[in-house]
Amino acid sequence: MKQSEFLFKDYASFLNSHFDHKVQKLSIEGGFDCPNRDGLISHGGCTYCNNLAFTPRYCTPNDSIALQIKKGTDFFSRKYPDMKFLAYFQAHTNTYAPLETLKRKYEEALDQDNIVGLIVATRPDAIDKATLDYLGQMARQTFVMVEYGVESTDENVLKNVNRGHTFAQSQAAISETAMRSIHTCAHIILGLPGASHRQMLEEPTLVSSLPIEILKLHQLQIVAHTQMAQQYEKNPSLFTHIFASPRDYALLAIEYIERLRPDLVIERFTSQSPDQMLIAPRWGMKNHEFVDMLKSLMRERHTWQGRLYTTEI
Repeated sequence: MKQSEFLFKDYASFLNSHFDHKVQKLSIEGGFDCPNRDGLISHGGCTYCNNLAFTPRYCTPNDSIALQIKKGTDFFSRKYPDMKFLAYFQAHTNTYAPLETLKRKYEEALDQDNIVGLIVATRPDAIDKATLDYLGQMARQTFVMVEYGVESTDENVLKNVNRGHTFAQSQAAISETAMRSIHTCAHIILGLPGASHRQMLEEPTLVSSLPIEILKLHQLQIVAHTQMAQQYEKNPSLFTHIFASPRDYALLAIEYIERLRPDLVIERFTSQSPDQMLIAPRWGMKNHEFVDMLKSLMRERHTWQGRLYTTEI
Protein backbone atom coordinates (compact mmCIF):
# COMPACT_ATOMS: atom_id res chain seq x y z
CA MET A 1 0.00 0.00 0.00
CA LYS A 2 1.30 3.46 -0.85
CA GLN A 3 1.83 5.75 2.09
CA SER A 4 -0.55 8.33 0.60
CA GLU A 5 -3.35 5.73 0.68
CA PHE A 6 -2.76 4.77 4.33
CA LEU A 7 -4.90 6.63 6.86
CA PHE A 8 -4.85 4.38 9.92
CA LYS A 9 -4.56 0.70 10.76
CA ASP A 10 -8.13 -0.50 11.18
CA TYR A 11 -9.61 -3.27 13.31
CA ALA A 12 -11.46 -5.00 10.50
CA SER A 13 -8.16 -5.69 8.73
CA PHE A 14 -6.72 -7.00 11.99
CA LEU A 15 -9.59 -9.48 12.36
CA ASN A 16 -9.30 -10.49 8.70
CA SER A 17 -5.67 -11.38 9.33
CA HIS A 18 -6.72 -13.83 12.07
CA PHE A 19 -9.99 -15.27 10.73
CA ASP A 20 -11.16 -16.43 7.33
CA HIS A 21 -14.81 -15.60 8.08
CA LYS A 22 -16.80 -12.62 9.36
CA VAL A 23 -16.40 -12.21 13.12
CA GLN A 24 -18.49 -10.15 15.56
CA LYS A 25 -17.84 -9.36 19.22
CA LEU A 26 -20.69 -10.71 21.36
CA SER A 27 -21.06 -8.98 24.73
CA ILE A 28 -21.63 -11.19 27.77
CA GLU A 29 -22.66 -10.16 31.27
CA GLY A 30 -20.50 -12.43 33.42
CA GLY A 31 -21.92 -11.36 36.77
CA PHE A 32 -18.63 -9.84 37.95
CA ASP A 33 -18.29 -6.97 40.40
CA CYS A 34 -15.68 -4.20 40.39
CA PRO A 35 -13.11 -3.48 43.13
CA ASN A 36 -13.74 0.22 42.58
CA ARG A 37 -17.37 -0.31 43.57
CA ASP A 38 -17.44 -3.05 46.20
CA GLY A 39 -15.16 -1.26 48.66
CA LEU A 40 -11.82 -2.95 47.97
CA ILE A 41 -10.63 0.29 46.35
CA SER A 42 -13.70 2.52 46.52
CA HIS A 43 -17.46 2.43 46.82
CA GLY A 44 -18.06 5.16 44.29
CA GLY A 45 -16.61 3.68 41.13
CA CYS A 46 -15.25 5.74 38.26
CA THR A 47 -17.11 9.02 38.06
CA TYR A 48 -18.14 8.51 34.42
CA CYS A 49 -19.22 4.86 34.65
CA ASN A 50 -22.69 3.49 34.02
CA ASN A 51 -22.45 -0.02 32.61
CA LEU A 52 -26.01 0.17 31.28
CA ALA A 53 -24.74 2.71 28.73
CA PHE A 54 -22.92 0.01 26.76
CA THR A 55 -24.65 -3.26 27.70
CA PRO A 56 -26.75 -4.74 24.86
CA ARG A 57 -30.33 -5.78 25.56
CA TYR A 58 -29.54 -9.45 25.13
CA CYS A 59 -27.09 -9.32 28.09
CA THR A 60 -29.00 -10.25 31.24
CA PRO A 61 -27.03 -11.33 34.32
CA ASN A 62 -29.90 -13.60 35.38
CA ASP A 63 -29.40 -15.62 32.19
CA SER A 64 -26.65 -18.21 31.95
CA ILE A 65 -23.68 -17.43 29.75
CA ALA A 66 -24.87 -20.10 27.32
CA LEU A 67 -28.34 -18.51 27.09
CA GLN A 68 -26.90 -15.01 26.61
CA ILE A 69 -24.76 -16.31 23.76
CA LYS A 70 -27.74 -18.03 22.16
CA LYS A 71 -29.79 -14.81 22.32
CA GLY A 72 -26.88 -12.80 20.94
CA THR A 73 -26.06 -15.20 18.11
CA ASP A 74 -29.75 -15.44 17.19
CA PHE A 75 -29.90 -11.63 17.05
CA PHE A 76 -26.91 -11.27 14.71
CA SER A 77 -27.47 -14.42 12.67
CA ARG A 78 -30.72 -13.11 11.21
CA LYS A 79 -28.65 -10.72 9.13
CA TYR A 80 -25.36 -12.66 8.95
CA PRO A 81 -26.13 -16.41 9.05
CA ASP A 82 -22.49 -17.44 8.54
CA MET A 83 -21.04 -15.13 11.19
CA LYS A 84 -18.76 -16.38 13.97
CA PHE A 85 -18.37 -14.69 17.33
CA LEU A 86 -15.84 -13.61 19.93
CA ALA A 87 -17.20 -13.98 23.47
CA TYR A 88 -16.73 -10.50 24.95
CA PHE A 89 -16.84 -10.24 28.73
CA GLN A 90 -17.34 -6.48 28.78
CA ALA A 91 -19.21 -4.99 31.75
CA HIS A 92 -17.53 -4.43 35.12
CA THR A 93 -14.16 -6.15 35.88
CA ASN A 94 -14.02 -9.54 34.22
CA THR A 95 -10.99 -10.96 36.00
CA TYR A 96 -12.22 -10.00 39.46
CA ALA A 97 -12.96 -13.47 40.82
CA PRO A 98 -11.10 -16.62 41.88
CA LEU A 99 -9.35 -18.37 39.03
CA GLU A 100 -11.67 -21.39 39.17
CA THR A 101 -14.66 -19.09 38.72
CA LEU A 102 -12.99 -17.42 35.75
CA LYS A 103 -12.19 -20.77 34.16
CA ARG A 104 -15.79 -21.93 34.51
CA LYS A 105 -17.24 -18.81 32.94
CA TYR A 106 -14.71 -18.43 30.13
CA GLU A 107 -14.86 -22.11 29.19
CA GLU A 108 -18.65 -22.13 29.21
CA ALA A 109 -18.51 -19.31 26.66
CA LEU A 110 -15.91 -21.02 24.47
CA ASP A 111 -17.90 -24.27 24.50
CA GLN A 112 -20.85 -22.65 22.68
CA ASP A 113 -21.45 -23.07 18.96
CA ASN A 114 -19.86 -20.47 16.66
CA ILE A 115 -17.68 -18.95 19.40
CA VAL A 116 -14.14 -18.68 18.02
CA GLY A 117 -12.37 -16.69 20.71
CA LEU A 118 -12.46 -14.76 23.95
CA ILE A 119 -12.09 -11.07 24.84
CA VAL A 120 -11.82 -10.09 28.50
CA ALA A 121 -12.21 -6.46 29.63
CA THR A 122 -10.61 -5.66 32.96
CA ARG A 123 -8.64 -3.23 35.11
CA PRO A 124 -4.84 -3.31 35.32
CA ASP A 125 -5.02 -3.69 39.10
CA ALA A 126 -7.42 -6.65 39.02
CA ILE A 127 -5.42 -9.36 37.30
CA ASP A 128 -2.68 -11.64 38.61
CA LYS A 129 0.01 -13.86 37.15
CA ALA A 130 -1.97 -17.06 37.69
CA THR A 131 -4.86 -15.70 35.63
CA LEU A 132 -2.48 -14.48 32.94
CA ASP A 133 -0.74 -17.86 32.85
CA TYR A 134 -4.12 -19.53 32.32
CA LEU A 135 -5.08 -17.07 29.57
CA GLY A 136 -1.67 -17.52 27.98
CA GLN A 137 -2.17 -21.28 27.83
CA MET A 138 -5.63 -20.75 26.31
CA ALA A 139 -4.16 -18.32 23.76
CA ARG A 140 -2.06 -21.15 22.31
CA GLN A 141 -5.27 -22.88 21.24
CA THR A 142 -7.71 -20.08 20.41
CA PHE A 143 -7.94 -16.31 19.98
CA VAL A 144 -7.64 -14.53 23.35
CA MET A 145 -7.49 -10.79 23.98
CA VAL A 146 -7.27 -8.86 27.24
CA GLU A 147 -8.63 -5.31 27.06
CA TYR A 148 -7.38 -2.93 29.75
CA GLY A 149 -9.15 0.20 30.86
CA VAL A 150 -6.16 2.56 30.95
CA GLU A 151 -8.32 5.66 30.29
CA SER A 152 -5.46 8.16 30.68
CA THR A 153 -1.68 8.23 31.06
CA ASP A 154 -1.90 11.26 33.40
CA GLU A 155 -2.02 10.49 37.13
CA ASN A 156 -3.97 13.64 38.02
CA VAL A 157 -6.62 12.86 35.42
CA LEU A 158 -6.94 9.32 36.79
CA LYS A 159 -7.45 10.75 40.28
CA ASN A 160 -10.01 13.26 39.03
CA VAL A 161 -12.24 10.46 37.76
CA ASN A 162 -11.63 8.21 40.79
CA ARG A 163 -10.12 5.55 38.58
CA GLY A 164 -8.32 3.94 41.53
CA HIS A 165 -5.17 2.82 39.72
CA THR A 166 -2.08 4.46 38.28
CA PHE A 167 -0.64 4.50 34.78
CA ALA A 168 2.35 2.58 36.18
CA GLN A 169 -0.03 -0.25 37.06
CA SER A 170 -1.34 -0.21 33.49
CA GLN A 171 2.20 -0.43 32.15
CA ALA A 172 3.02 -3.39 34.41
CA ALA A 173 -0.17 -5.36 33.66
CA ILE A 174 0.09 -4.79 29.91
CA SER A 175 3.73 -5.91 29.87
CA GLU A 176 2.89 -9.10 31.80
CA THR A 177 0.05 -9.83 29.38
CA ALA A 178 1.95 -9.20 26.17
CA MET A 179 4.90 -11.37 27.23
CA ARG A 180 2.50 -14.34 27.29
CA SER A 181 1.57 -13.79 23.63
CA ILE A 182 -1.97 -12.72 24.51
CA HIS A 183 -3.49 -10.11 22.22
CA THR A 184 -3.47 -6.92 24.28
CA CYS A 185 -5.69 -3.85 23.96
CA ALA A 186 -5.77 -0.51 25.80
CA HIS A 187 -8.82 1.72 26.19
CA ILE A 188 -8.39 5.52 26.37
CA ILE A 189 -10.99 8.27 26.90
CA LEU A 190 -10.17 11.66 25.39
CA GLY A 191 -11.43 14.79 27.15
CA LEU A 192 -11.56 13.65 30.78
CA PRO A 193 -11.64 16.42 33.41
CA GLY A 194 -8.20 17.87 33.99
CA ALA A 195 -6.79 16.75 30.65
CA SER A 196 -5.20 19.61 28.74
CA HIS A 197 -4.76 19.71 24.99
CA ARG A 198 -1.00 19.44 25.49
CA GLN A 199 -1.35 16.38 27.73
CA MET A 200 -3.62 14.65 25.24
CA LEU A 201 -1.06 15.20 22.49
CA GLU A 202 1.79 13.91 24.66
CA GLU A 203 -0.21 10.81 25.50
CA PRO A 204 0.17 8.99 22.13
CA THR A 205 3.91 8.66 22.72
CA LEU A 206 3.30 6.97 26.08
CA VAL A 207 0.53 4.79 24.64
CA SER A 208 2.79 3.80 21.75
CA SER A 209 5.47 2.69 24.20
CA LEU A 210 3.11 0.05 25.62
CA PRO A 211 3.39 -3.47 24.13
CA ILE A 212 -0.18 -3.37 22.85
CA GLU A 213 -1.54 -4.36 19.47
CA ILE A 214 -4.89 -2.60 19.67
CA LEU A 215 -6.13 0.77 20.91
CA LYS A 216 -9.72 1.84 21.59
CA LEU A 217 -10.36 5.58 21.72
CA HIS A 218 -13.53 7.44 22.43
CA GLN A 219 -14.75 10.89 23.34
CA LEU A 220 -15.81 11.79 26.87
CA GLN A 221 -19.54 11.29 27.32
CA ILE A 222 -21.62 12.51 30.25
CA VAL A 223 -24.04 9.70 31.01
CA ALA A 224 -27.08 9.83 33.29
CA HIS A 225 -26.94 8.38 36.82
CA THR A 226 -23.20 8.89 37.24
CA GLN A 227 -21.13 11.04 39.60
CA MET A 228 -19.87 12.89 36.54
CA ALA A 229 -23.42 13.80 35.54
CA GLN A 230 -23.89 15.44 38.95
CA GLN A 231 -20.55 17.26 38.62
CA TYR A 232 -21.49 18.47 35.14
CA GLU A 233 -24.82 19.81 36.36
CA LYS A 234 -23.21 21.70 39.26
CA ASN A 235 -20.12 23.01 37.47
CA PRO A 236 -20.02 22.49 33.69
CA SER A 237 -16.93 24.74 33.44
CA LEU A 238 -14.85 21.85 34.78
CA PHE A 239 -15.47 20.01 31.53
CA THR A 240 -13.36 21.92 29.04
CA HIS A 241 -13.30 19.11 26.49
CA ILE A 242 -16.96 18.27 25.99
CA PHE A 243 -16.60 18.36 22.22
CA ALA A 244 -19.44 20.55 20.97
CA SER A 245 -19.33 19.02 17.51
CA PRO A 246 -18.04 15.75 16.07
CA ARG A 247 -15.72 17.80 13.86
CA ASP A 248 -14.03 19.31 16.93
CA TYR A 249 -13.37 15.85 18.28
CA ALA A 250 -12.28 14.53 14.89
CA LEU A 251 -9.63 17.23 14.63
CA LEU A 252 -8.22 16.23 18.03
CA ALA A 253 -8.39 12.53 17.11
CA ILE A 254 -6.38 13.27 13.97
CA GLU A 255 -3.70 15.07 15.98
CA TYR A 256 -3.67 12.11 18.35
CA ILE A 257 -3.29 9.35 15.78
CA GLU A 258 -0.68 11.33 13.83
CA ARG A 259 1.49 10.78 16.91
CA LEU A 260 0.70 7.09 17.37
CA ARG A 261 2.94 4.19 16.43
CA PRO A 262 1.96 3.40 12.83
CA ASP A 263 1.53 -0.36 13.42
CA LEU A 264 -0.98 0.09 16.25
CA VAL A 265 -4.46 -1.13 15.34
CA ILE A 266 -7.22 1.38 16.13
CA GLU A 267 -10.41 -0.47 16.99
CA ARG A 268 -12.65 2.57 17.33
CA PHE A 269 -12.73 6.34 17.73
CA THR A 270 -16.13 6.95 19.34
CA SER A 271 -18.66 5.50 21.71
CA GLN A 272 -22.41 5.85 21.35
CA SER A 273 -24.43 5.72 24.56
CA PRO A 274 -28.20 5.17 24.33
CA ASP A 275 -29.97 8.42 23.53
CA GLN A 276 -32.12 8.30 26.67
CA MET A 277 -28.98 8.07 28.85
CA LEU A 278 -26.70 10.56 27.09
CA ILE A 279 -26.47 14.06 28.56
CA ALA A 280 -23.55 15.47 26.53
CA PRO A 281 -22.28 15.76 23.87
CA ARG A 282 -25.34 15.02 21.75
CA TRP A 283 -24.05 14.77 18.20
CA GLY A 284 -26.77 12.72 16.54
CA MET A 285 -24.11 10.93 14.47
CA LYS A 286 -23.55 7.20 14.13
CA ASN A 287 -20.08 5.75 14.66
CA HIS A 288 -19.58 4.84 10.98
CA GLU A 289 -20.59 8.36 9.94
CA PHE A 290 -17.95 9.77 12.26
CA VAL A 291 -15.28 7.51 10.77
CA ASP A 292 -16.24 8.59 7.25
CA MET A 293 -15.88 12.25 8.31
CA LEU A 294 -12.55 11.54 10.01
CA LYS A 295 -11.17 9.87 6.89
CA SER A 296 -12.31 12.79 4.74
CA LEU A 297 -10.58 15.29 7.04
CA MET A 298 -7.39 13.21 7.03
CA ARG A 299 -7.36 13.15 3.24
CA GLU A 300 -7.89 16.92 3.12
CA ARG A 301 -4.90 17.36 5.41
CA HIS A 302 -2.75 14.79 3.61
CA THR A 303 -1.99 13.03 6.88
CA TRP A 304 -1.94 9.51 8.32
CA GLN A 305 -1.37 7.54 11.50
CA GLY A 306 2.21 7.87 12.66
CA ARG A 307 3.09 10.89 10.52
CA LEU A 308 4.37 12.72 13.60
CA TYR A 309 5.31 9.64 15.61
CA THR A 310 8.33 9.99 17.86
CA THR A 311 9.64 8.09 20.84
CA GLU A 312 10.38 11.34 22.68
CA ILE A 313 7.82 13.55 24.40
